[in-house]
Amino acid sequence: MHDGSTDSDSVPDEGVVVRKRRKGIYILPNLFTLAALFGGFFAVVMAMNQRFDLAATGVFVAMVLDSLDGRVARMTNTQSAFGEQMDSLSDMVSFGAAPALIAYEWALKGLGRWGWFAAFVYCACAALRLARFNVNTGVVDKRYFQGLPSPAAAALVTGFIWLMTDHGIKGYEVAWVMFAFALYAGLTMVTNVPFYSFKDVKMKKSVPFVVIVLIALSIAVINIDPPVVLFVLFCTYGLSGYALYAWRKASGQRASVISTSTDEPEESGLHK
Repeated sequence: MHDGSTDSDSVPDEGVVVRKRRKGIYILPNLFTLAALFGGFFAVVMAMNQRFDLAATGVFVAMVLDSLDGRVARMTNTQSAFGEQMDSLSDMVSFGAAPALIAYEWALKGLGRWGWFAAFVYCACAALRLARFNVNTGVVDKRYFQGLPSPAAAALVTGFIWLMTDHGIKGYEVAWVMFAFALYAGLTMVTNVPFYSFKDVKMKKSVPFVVIVLIALSIAVINIDPPVVLFVLFCTYGLSGYALYAWRKASGQRASVISTSTDEPEESGLHK
């Protein structure tokens, strides 16, 4: 008979420290993140060995893997704070440091101080963009990125290198063009220009048959000349944010992708 007293088995003795069971690390999504990190590391090593075509390929492979780790985590319900931090650190290597170092080694070092200036601006802007993304996750409209996402910026830089290398053009011949691409990609990452995120595309939702046909055609078109087609696609995306920003301004719509105010008043000017 229960007399209202507390069950002694359920109450720890006085002075006994109860430790919470430590959470483990989910393997599957972090495997994709580590693979993306290896893609960035591989790209840097290939650039050091003057294999710039393989270096660009490494960054593009990292992009594909980076796009999968988050989706895999959501589909398998294995999201974690550790995974988010790991993803950001991997992105900084693969889409921040790696493209800057590849561009510098391929063309920018021939420009002297201007060369490392452009490479550092790109690298620093990638770090700033990733830090802002982490702190603004809860206040940004999920349909858009605030500024050019770092994988797309990396695709602009390394895609240009891949295209030029594929056509036999040396880095020193287009050093100032590389300089312009590095600055454009870097500075666009830290703007407030909205870029469509494709996050509202439902992978589990049924689609008309014609959509599958269009996907097949797109794959076929890319295979005609991957460096040219992919570079054109990412250039189009890299300009789309400014077109969307101008259209919103012209139509009197709110151009900012910040949906609510932040807790830090001193940061409010960054989101206009």
